[in-house]
Amino acid sequence: EVQLQASGGGLVQAGGSLRLSCAASRFTFDDYAIGWFRQAPGKDRESVACITSLKTSPSYADSVKDRFTISSDSAKNTVYLQMNRVSPEDTATYYCAAATQVPIPTALYYCAGYGMNYWGKGTLVTVSS
Repeated sequence: EVQLQASGGGLVQAGGSLRLSCAASRFTFDDYAIGWFRQAPGKDRESVACITSLKTSPSYADSVKDRFTISSDSAKNTVYLQMNRVSPEDTATYYCAAATQVPIPTALYYCAGYGMNYWGKGTLVTVSS
């Protein structure tokens, strides 16, 4: 079974940077969609960024656009989330999720949660002001 392990969370000051990693095991980087989601205390889970193997543009939440970048390294079976210019509003537990079938090429579809059949445990990001 596919396993996803998110890491890289921690405490960072506002304006700083952090890189999260999502290591996938028993997973083939040939046909996939992987996304980052987050959930802040007392709030609903929201999508952050998603990427597919279909060479379409990644999808980003408006709140992170131009600050966060999602990328993948198939040689390392890892997807990254580079977080720049973080703010206290980015404080949340971040989860990565994967879809192993990608009938829809648009990354936004998977950021809406459709097709994400594997979820990893989260990594906590705390941004201090």
